[in-house]
Amino acid sequence: MDRPSSPLPPSGPVSPSDPPSEPVPPGRATSPGPEPRSGSTPHRSGRDQAGRRRARERAATDRDIRQTARTLLVEHGPEAVTLRAIARELGITAPALYRYYGSRDDLLEHLRADVVSDLGEALAGEIAGHEAGGPRRLFAICRGFRRWALAHTNEFTLVFASGATAATSSTAKLQQLTEPFGRLFLLAAGDVLLADEAALPSDDVVPAELRDDLAGYRDALLAVLAEAGVDVPPQRLTVGTTYLMMQFWARLYGHVTLEVFGNYPIPLAKPDTLFDALLADLAREIGLPTTAT
Repeated sequence: MDRPSSPLPPSGPVSPSDPPSEPVPPGRATSPGPEPRSGSTPHRSGRDQAGRRRARERAATDRDIRQTARTLLVEHGPEAVTLRAIARELGITAPALYRYYGSRDDLLEHLRADVVSDLGEALAGEIAGHEAGGPRRLFAICRGFRRWALAHTNEFTLVFASGATAATSSTAKLQQLTEPFGRLFLLAAGDVLLADEAALPSDDVVPAELRDDLAGYRDALLAVLAEAGVDVPPQRLTVGTTYLMMQFWARLYGHVTLEVFGNYPIPLAKPDTLFDALLADLAREIGLPTTAT
């Protein structure tokens, strides 16, 4: 018995994604292209949304990203600065940020540089009007650094108290005369400590276990000072002087860090008085009158 004939296969290959063709109603002329089908509107809407997203991503600039990162830092702290959070604030996808920064660490390095630049500008304002090379410039920087840290707790945390690498540690910042904070602090400290009236310690006071490390740091300081055009006789920047500079910074930084994070062992009604006493002690140790502070 003859079997019913099956429909002829369509001419040419058929992609699994191609929809089946629809019959043309009688009396309607065929058109060169396919007729719109129900269900195509959501697909077109999805394409429109993707296009709008790409447009937003193209409009995002490096300045937008850094401003958003800075806002997250100031309002919520360093841990809140993530690529996902920044993308959410800007209305773009997180992968789009990789066109600007290779990683979160890369972004944080640039954000640290922005913060340090702002700190340098703030400290430059603190020393305006003070005699160049005088001790008052150094102690004005110390007071300005404390005020800035107390007013910018989260930025201080990012730069000076977060898990920094060797390249971004507070010590590295002090060694880099090319960045504002290190340049101001080191030049002011060097002017005071290398002045004739300063009472420089003998190398004999330096513990033997520290001398090699301090000698290497002293050589690094001489190199960066020379690059900045500051001619310092090596016999003045001795291992003992370097030891004194390290102690000066450690005590200043330690005091400010304790105050910023509220870690004083007792509550203090007048913390300014304690900080002033610290500066007076530092002045006496380098042979300066306490009025110099």
